[in-house]
Amino acid sequence: MTVIAMTREMGTLGKDVAAGLSDALEIEVVHHEIVEHNLAQRLHLGENTVHRFLEGNASLWERWKINSERMSRYTAEEVLDLAKNQGNVLIRGWGAAQLLRDVPHVLCVRICAPMSKRVAVMMERLHVTDEKSIRLEIKQSDDAHSQTIQRQFSNDWRNPENYDIVLNTGFVSVENCVSVIENLVNAPAYQETKDSRRILADKIIESEVRKFLRDNPSDTPFGHGVRVAVAAGNVHLSGVVNIHSQIPEIIEEIRKLDGVTAVQNDVTFLPVVSGV
Repeated sequence: MTVIAMTREMGTLGKDVAAGLSDALEIEVVHHEIVEHNLAQRLHLGENTVHRFLEGNASLWERWKINSERMSRYTAEEVLDLAKNQGNVLIRGWGAAQLLRDVPHVLCVRICAPMSKRVAVMMERLHVTDEKSIRLEIKQSDDAHSQTIQRQFSNDWRNPENYDIVLNTGFVSVENCVSVIENLVNAPAYQETKDSRRILADKIIESEVRKFLRDNPSDTPFGHGVRVAVAAGNVHLSGVVNIHSQIPEIIEEIRKLDGVTAVQNDVTFLPVVSGV
């Protein structure tokens, strides 16, 4: 099963690279419209509203209506579901490269290009001659992407350490990018194994536990939630709460989640003292 997580950057020809990989590997490219449609249904919002929010162009009213935490959670659920259940897929954007970075059989790719190249590509694609407006549009898109990735993953999407490979279409042709990525996908290191499936399954369990905890919130004195880590189905809970009566019931419910083998509870109870 082939899973590629690729950045979605305006004007880098990443769309062309993805199309070439779709033909060469016979895999489906998940376009942003598909994910936005599913997110809009989950959030009971219009697709245009979701699109503007994700692109950083939402109005103040739209930003107020959309719960960023829920948006991040639903986006992660969509990406994880695609990686696990669909397979043979290339996911462009949505923080997929950050979310799936630790899954060995997922190839995380960044396609980049110099700003001058990106501006030229977009001017040709949109049939416009206003270079200044195109440059501004690209910058706004990059800034919105940076804010989204920082909010969801506390990470810098431009950092090459977050990817298996970074290809610059300012110097490497689309055809050569496709060839390089195709060779990597077929390499033994990126073949799906029992261990790699287990890591992906752990990420899905972590997502389910976080969802459960958010749906059954425990108050925390400093505004921090319970931290969750999962390894081989073993869920490790840590953090600080000021209400501990719910913890045993919550742990029992987490044990019932699909794939959970054990729950280690290291949550600390710290009562709130009036006047502190």
